[in-house]
Amino acid sequence: MSEISKRIHVIAIGGAIMHNLAIALSNRKYSVTGSDDAIYDPAKANLEKAGLYPQVIGWDADRITADIDFIIVGMHARANNPELLRAQELGLSILSFPEFIALEAKEKKRIVVAGSHGKTTTTAMIMHVLSKLNRDFDYVVGSSIEGFELSVKLSEAPLIVIEGDEYLTSPLDLRSKFLWYKPHVSIITGIAYDHINVFPTWESYVDTFKAFIETHLNNTKYFWYAGDETLRGLSQGTDVTNEPYDTPNYISDKSGTQLTVGGVQYTLNIVGKHNLENLRAAELVCKEIGISEEEFYNAAADFSGAGRRMEKIAENSKQVVYRDFAHSPSKLKATTAAIKETYEGDLLAVFELHTFSSLTKDFLPLYEDSMTPADQAVVFFSEGVFEHKKMPVLSAEYVAECFGDVTIITDKEELEALVRKRYVAGSNVLLMSSGTFSGATLSWD
Repeated sequence: MSEISKRIHVIAIGGAIMHNLAIALSNRKYSVTGSDDAIYDPAKANLEKAGLYPQVIGWDADRITADIDFIIVGMHARANNPELLRAQELGLSILSFPEFIALEAKEKKRIVVAGSHGKTTTTAMIMHVLSKLNRDFDYVVGSSIEGFELSVKLSEAPLIVIEGDEYLTSPLDLRSKFLWYKPHVSIITGIAYDHINVFPTWESYVDTFKAFIETHLNNTKYFWYAGDETLRGLSQGTDVTNEPYDTPNYISDKSGTQLTVGGVQYTLNIVGKHNLENLRAAELVCKEIGISEEEFYNAAADFSGAGRRMEKIAENSKQVVYRDFAHSPSKLKATTAAIKETYEGDLLAVFELHTFSSLTKDFLPLYEDSMTPADQAVVFFSEGVFEHKKMPVLSAEYVAECFGDVTIITDKEELEALVRKRYVAGSNVLLMSSGTFSGATLSWD
């Protein structure tokens, strides 16, 4: 950050990435302040520990003074945010999060992982391998990763690994975040419709990935999943060098996954077809930066996943409990199938409607049969989440019609009782949500 001065104010500091960025900058001895209208754990606890928790929660234009060298604004802020408006009045330098990362990464070799699903896990796989091999690198990832204190690291390292999100850049820039990064090598894991609130049509969603491909510089390359017909079409229509990857041959059971590569068998901690595809993509990217096949798979052997991505939270001799951040139809399908194919016995799969897309009437039919592998599939939602997001409440009957053969639960005590009953009976349990199931207490004692 040599070309940027030292006084920084972060608008919307409570976000998952934003608070990690603020802490990372503070650790580099920059003077950092921040603001938000609400901050929840773990961001609250992390900011308090770092001495960065705002003294007063809420927006206050008086915080913005002429001696601030630049503002970093998160997507949670709105265009009429009073602090943002004051910064504009004062003519301060205002950067979005991805714009700032792009500036930091300008002189680095840039690896970007994009796609509708598997971004965080694939990014974490690359990070895990690089760390095990003692490579010097920076990173930006959308979740907590075991072995890494923060989800953002910025230093003088020559390499950076970035999770490339297709969501919008900022309230002032309605382009996708990943359009800023101009990768040297990248991955596109697949394209499955998501974020209906900012991409109102399938075509507009595909167009942003097409634009991402075209941001690749000369003599760069991207890898894409061969089973995705949309990616096949985009890749045949571009001059950017690209290479498809497919599902490697593997065998999975509760003891792990056996994968044979180049005549050598490796035992891995990860499970599921989609995770083996993610691993193959990560291997190809690492090969581009000089890591051999043998080095990669030996280093990847003990990778166990990113936070809340296919995370095993309980296990005994008879059953297992997983939680996953899955919220889009493609993620539900892949995650439910992975647990069912890996573990013997009944599977109870529970999904919470929580994201804007999953609460949108016109998007919900895309979830049809997305939880079919489960022996019992439950969809949970509360009317309160619709009210909080200022969206019309969907009826239980309509939700059931869209999903297919599912049980609809709208009361957290009823959910607690059902999950407990099935767990005691010996079922495997899969919990899928980007939320908290309205604070339901789900225990495995």
